[in-house]
Amino acid sequence: MATADIGQSIASRRGEILQEWGGHLRDAGTLNSGRIKQSELDTQTREFLDLVIKTFSGPATDVESHQRTLRQNIGEISRSRAIQGFTPTETATFIFSLKQPLFDALNRDYAKDPAALARALWAVTELLDGLGLYSMEVFQKSREEVIIRQQKEIAELSTPVVKLWDGILALPLIGTLDSERTQVVMENLLQSIVEHAADYAIIDITGVPTVDTLVAQHLLKTVAAARLMGADCIISGIRPQIAQTMVHLGVELNVVSKATLADALAAALRATGRTVQAMRTPSATANGLLAPKA
Repeated sequence: MATADIGQSIASRRGEILQEWGGHLRDAGTLNSGRIKQSELDTQTREFLDLVIKTFSGPATDVESHQRTLRQNIGEISRSRAIQGFTPTETATFIFSLKQPLFDALNRDYAKDPAALARALWAVTELLDGLGLYSMEVFQKSREEVIIRQQKEIAELSTPVVKLWDGILALPLIGTLDSERTQVVMENLLQSIVEHAADYAIIDITGVPTVDTLVAQHLLKTVAAARLMGADCIISGIRPQIAQTMVHLGVELNVVSKATLADALAAALRATGRTVQAMRTPSATANGLLAPKA
C-alpha cells in the first residue's frame, strides 16, 4: 500500500479527525490553564494535520522534506509551550492524542483489508512516535534555556551595587556564593567602581547563610579585583555564628570587617575624612526632644 493512500484517507476525513482530536485535547485539560486560547489551539491542530497529510500524500522523494517541515512545526509548538509553562505531559499530549482519531479514520477505510490496515497504522505510529520524542527533546532544551536565563536574571538582580555616598559603594549579598555567581558579583562591582570612581566598596554578607573556605575564597577574589581597580573593601554582616565557623576552619579574610553595614559605612566615611553627626535644632532642644549633652 502506498503512503499516498494513507494521505488520501486522512484527508477525506480531515474534519472528523480535527473534531475528535480537539475533543481529546480539551478532555486532557489543555485549555483549562488559560495559557492557550481555543483559536490558537485550533490553528495549531489544523496546520499540523495538514502537514501530516502532505507527508503521506506527496511522492516518496518529498517525504524527508515534509518530515523536516513537520519537525520544525512541532519544534515551534514545543518551544512555545515550554515558555508558556506547560508540563512535558501536556506538550506530548498534543501529538499522542492524535493517534486515536487517525486510527479510527484508517480503521473505517481499511477494515476489510487487515494487512493494509496494519501497514497504515504502523506508518502513522512510527511518524507520530518520532515526532513525540522530538517534541520532548525540544521542550527539555527550551525549558533549560528558560531556567538558565532566569537564573542569570535572578543573579543580576540579587547582586545590586548601591551608591551610599560619594566614593562609597555597597554590595549586599543574599544567598550562597558559587563560582558563577561570584563572577557576576565581581563584574557588577568592578563596573560600578569605574562608573562612580569609588574609593571604598562595602561587601555586606548579612544575607549569606554560611561562610566556608570556598565562600571565603570567592570573597577574597572579589576584594583583590576591587583593589586592582583602586578601591578598598570592607566586609560587613559577619554574624557570631559565621565568625565562630571561620575561626574553627582557620579562614582569614585579611580585610577590614565590621559587624553591621552601618559600622562599615561609618568606617568608610572616617577613612575619607567625613563624619556623621546627629543634628540638634534649636526648636528640638527647646521642646525637650533633644537634651544637650552634659
